Amino acid sequence: MNQSIIFTDNEEWDPIRNAVICSALVNGFQVHCCIQGKVINARFGFAERPEQFIELFRQYRWDLEDEFEQMILNEEFDNDGWVVI
Repeated sequence: MNQSIIFTDNEEWDPIRNAVICSALVNGFQVHCCIQGKVINARFGFAERPEQFIELFRQYRWDLEDEFEQMILNEEFDNDGWVVI
């Protein structure tokens, strides 16, 4: 784990992005991350309601944080500055 990247436990469902969003502190700066609902369903099982998507996110949090971390280190940001799986 990279100590300059710290993930917070503030995940929530974003109905506009149709994704679970979370954030990380990277060298003191906040970076927004999200995994789209369709990706959650493809990888981890079927969810329909926001609380189901969040529960699947929580079950696989460590793997997702590792993936987000690698994307941050590789500077794989979208046009809005988000890291999106």
